Amino acid sequence: MPSAFSSRGLPPCAPGMRVGLFGGSFDPPHEGHLLASRVALRRLRLDRVWWLVTPGNPLKDARGLAALDARVEAARVLARDPRVAVTAIEALIGARYTCDTLRYLAARCPGVRFVWIMGADNLLQFHRWRNWEAIARLMPIAVIDRPGATLKAANAKAARRFAHARLKEEDAGSLACSPAPAFVCLHGPRVAQSSTALRRARGPRPLTGA
Repeated sequence: MPSAFSSRGLPPCAPGMRVGLFGGSFDPPHEGHLLASRVALRRLRLDRVWWLVTPGNPLKDARGLAALDARVEAARVLARDPRVAVTAIEALIGARYTCDTLRYLAARCPGVRFVWIMGADNLLQFHRWRNWEAIARLMPIAVIDRPGATLKAANAKAARRFAHARLKEEDAGSLACSPAPAFVCLHGPRVAQSSTALRRARGPRPLTGA
């Protein structure tokens, strides 16, 4: 579906909307991303989910990463749901860390009820992110179950740190309107695909500096 906005601009939004923010390299995007987004849309009662295609993950080696525009285009082809918008806003604003991106969006879009979405596998290393506690206090977080991380996620350092802020899963629909810190773990259908495994399967890319 053609996009009505620049890939590096903000998707349309308005005060009162519930918007999930799903960040990642999307190298490549896969059905797991789409399934997680649809779970979040339904269970959290979101209006939209934005895929934030990052220039690079500070915790990972970016060498061999596909070009940003190519990843954005691949994500758009996969995101065959009109409620899912793809953007590379981080490249436009020069944000390197998630905390900077979320602060920008919160300031730029007053009144929009943002929810940060992450996989349970990412929750395990969330405490390694720059200003991770500030992220948790900035906006609610939805943790989507991932194969191999179901039991481990409950004991993640971040989950223990904010255990008092965890919502019951049956209350997930109220997360977007809950004051941060607040988080919920969502369980349901899962896809075993991962970008890491798909990159390994395709083999190394030539290093072009893209």
